Amino acid sequence: MTTTSVSGGTSSGSSRSRMNIGEVLDRLRPDFPGITIPKIRFLEDKGLIKPERTPSGYRKFSQGDVDRLRYVLRMQRDHYLPLKVIGEHLDAIDRGLEPPPLDAVVPTVPKVALAADGLPSAESFSRRDNLRLSRRELLKISEISEKLLDELEQFGLITPTRGTGHYDTDALVIAQTARELADFGFEPRHLRAFKSAADREVGLVEQVVAPHKRGRDAAAKARAEEAVSAIAALSVRLHATLVKAGLRSS
Repeated sequence: MTTTSVSGGTSSGSSRSRMNIGEVLDRLRPDFPGITIPKIRFLEDKGLIKPERTPSGYRKFSQGDVDRLRYVLRMQRDHYLPLKVIGEHLDAIDRGLEPPPLDAVVPTVPKVALAADGLPSAESFSRRDNLRLSRRELLKISEISEKLLDELEQFGLITPTRGTGHYDTDALVIAQTARELADFGFEPRHLRAFKSAADREVGLVEQVVAPHKRGRDAAAKARAEEAVSAIAALSVRLHATLVKAGLRSS
């Protein structure tokens, strides 16, 4: 990226229109479906963007702010750079310098298949990508500390593959999610409730499909696997919607 494409938010003319945080989300979500308002506020707290504030305290973003957000999110997603390093890149760009060249430090991780509403689809539950990460690779890609990984394993949230000690895609997603929740004060011990709820849902799904799994022919087993994927996706949708409804009514 050139130095002119990631300009600081204050460098644009005052006559140029400004966006509210909802409009910024609309612009970023096609490329970064996981972006949220708390994430943008967190990046602002880290000093990576500096949107203007109205007299009443509302954030107003310039196109330069949006470009910086795109740069930060892309460096996290595609190059697994920590925020400190990304901040150094932006500082160099702000001073008219070129950021250092980016080397491909690790292979690209497969993306989780998502439905239109942003929730995992049935495909994501049936997908097998055979991803195998070493402990060092998991720590580097997910940007978590040894201490956090130890605690996630202690509470049964992440488990290395038996026999190889490698970590799969699920372990990576859990580690990244735990890191983002940690920004809001969640510790691994708080996440045990999520694990317990997931175990109960797994038990219910297995109870429903158990009769189909007992079929001896390959077609019956295939139908059972399809049913598991579909039910799992629906249960996640129901769980997410119930949580959303509960938060709105609280």
